[in-house]
Amino acid sequence: MKKYPRINEYKVLGARILLAYIFYFVARILFYVYNRNLIAVDDFFDFAALCYHGLAFDTTTILYTNGLFILLSVFPLLINTKKAYQKVLFYVYFTTNLLVYSANFIDFIYYRYTFSRSTRASLDTLEHESNKAALFFNFLLNYWHVFLLFFALAYIWILAYKRVKITPHTEKPSIKYFATSTASLLLIVTLCVGGIRGDFKKSTRPINLLDASRYVKNAGQADVVLNTPFAIIRTWNTNTFKKVNLVPKATVDRLLVPIKQYRNNPPTKPNIVIFILESFAREYNGAFNKNTTIPDYEGYTPFVDSLAQHSLIFTNAYANGWKSIHGVSSVIAGIPSFKDAFTSSPYPKQKIESLVSTLKSEGYDTSFFHGAPNGSMGFLGFANILGYDHYYGKTEYNNDADFDGVWGIWDEPFFQYFNKTLTQKKPPFMATMFSVSSHEPYKVPEKYEGKFPKGKVNINQCIGYTDYALKRFFAEAKKQSWYANTIFVLVADHGNTIAYDEYRKEFNKHTVPILFFSPNQKYTGVNDEWAQQIDIYPTLLDMMGYQKPFRSWGRSLISDKTVPPFVVKYSANVYQFMCGNYICTFDGKKAVGFYDKNDKGMEHNLIGKRNAEMDKIELYCKAFIQDYMERVIDKRLTTMK
Repeated sequence: MKKYPRINEYKVLGARILLAYIFYFVARILFYVYNRNLIAVDDFFDFAALCYHGLAFDTTTILYTNGLFILLSVFPLLINTKKAYQKVLFYVYFTTNLLVYSANFIDFIYYRYTFSRSTRASLDTLEHESNKAALFFNFLLNYWHVFLLFFALAYIWILAYKRVKITPHTEKPSIKYFATSTASLLLIVTLCVGGIRGDFKKSTRPINLLDASRYVKNAGQADVVLNTPFAIIRTWNTNTFKKVNLVPKATVDRLLVPIKQYRNNPPTKPNIVIFILESFAREYNGAFNKNTTIPDYEGYTPFVDSLAQHSLIFTNAYANGWKSIHGVSSVIAGIPSFKDAFTSSPYPKQKIESLVSTLKSEGYDTSFFHGAPNGSMGFLGFANILGYDHYYGKTEYNNDADFDGVWGIWDEPFFQYFNKTLTQKKPPFMATMFSVSSHEPYKVPEKYEGKFPKGKVNINQCIGYTDYALKRFFAEAKKQSWYANTIFVLVADHGNTIAYDEYRKEFNKHTVPILFFSPNQKYTGVNDEWAQQIDIYPTLLDMMGYQKPFRSWGRSLISDKTVPPFVVKYSANVYQFMCGNYICTFDGKKAVGFYDKNDKGMEHNLIGKRNAEMDKIELYCKAFIQDYMERVIDKRLTTMK
């Protein structure tokens, strides 16, 4: 018998696990190559350091994934070296590894839309899609190179695995064999536990997404340190909705004024029409970039630009989330989404005071329009929770001749359907239109090919098409009797593909246009103060003279002097609170950075030069997070104190 039984088996096991590290390293390189325009890395040594720190996150993922494989490899069974047993190990190894490894490839493309590694919440989005097969084949067609890379690497990985062989031999039972095998098993299990946790310190919690930010010069680099399977694993069964006690309740009420009441305008009942425009980022809208210093800037929204001249627009506005459903909850209900989406949490099914409920109490008919298959993106379910009277989707449109083949009905015909349906309603009404066409796969109807500028990035011509659809809508709507007594809102749900370096800066991500238009032009002008999606709900109630108390974390953009302009959002694994002259980054317990409001690239952290204004902003952020968590968890999203 050999002096050390099974030593060759352990060497082979180590080599097979090492292969996983190598291919995760390759995936990290490819992730950066695909998204290098979005993540600032100084040089080779900077990137090498990020890869080194990424080893801890790769270790957790690889050990989670290979737990069963490792156990089967080292468990003393006497048959471990047999050909049939090794074949079983082969299938266990690649079934688990390739499935998990493939998640990295999703973010080669998806990262450019969310600016963060995909998490469990990202997967939840697919639950509401009835056309999963069509979406998959569309992704396959447009991003074939990603699939090719995955299968090429999988093939190479399999070849490399097969070169690391174990010579079959018959093992006879003995005390020495079982004693050394058991000792080795316990040692390997102990090492695996430490690897999964990140270290062996009892005082240290297992590493999570936030830990990646400890090793970076700017927030975006944390996504190079991470890998996508880790982000999904660590958020699989987590619930980040937890109460915190950071400030006294009196401070919350003083700073936030969570129950608003405005008496600035006489009560009126204008129709409310809200366009939430898919991916219609601020970057693409010329009227919102007039003061930009971006060289050779081009916009793609001639109609919105013309409408803006007769509207009240906010040129420093942000989305309060990064997905379409986040935009709906933020705009309509004034509920932002942070690390995990409110709509994907355990808490959305509760009574929610919103534009829908407040306007219904005033006798409004309420409708939600979305040209995709009914239920897509979770809109139908959330619309039902909010209490919309009517939902109009692809089913109600009932004409697949206008289906784009992937997402839904093209914007131009569906906007015309929107106009005709509203014209049949008895005022006052409130209607929300969520557009479809300004979205991947970045196509326009065949009859409009070449009509809109291709621009600098793939989405630009789609933005031009949706802008044209808006032009056609307003041309027909102004002929209707309801038009004159209507307040229109235009806002994007989130951003999309970025063309200009200015919008790649961390604090310029998730910027959106916000526009209020009334045919009587009561509200016009350009406002450069902080603004956000959750401000739309209270602003509309203020404009129409709604004088009852209502719950809102946002503020009226036309009159609120009690709550100062601010923005709160979650990005790069931290809360970002923008107010006054500074932007605060907050880890959930304390501020970890302060930046000048113009330092959108996070180049100079001023936390070492704290002043009274910074202290107040941190207090403001603490109050917001505390009240948000309490109200969501305790189901107090109404005027209840």
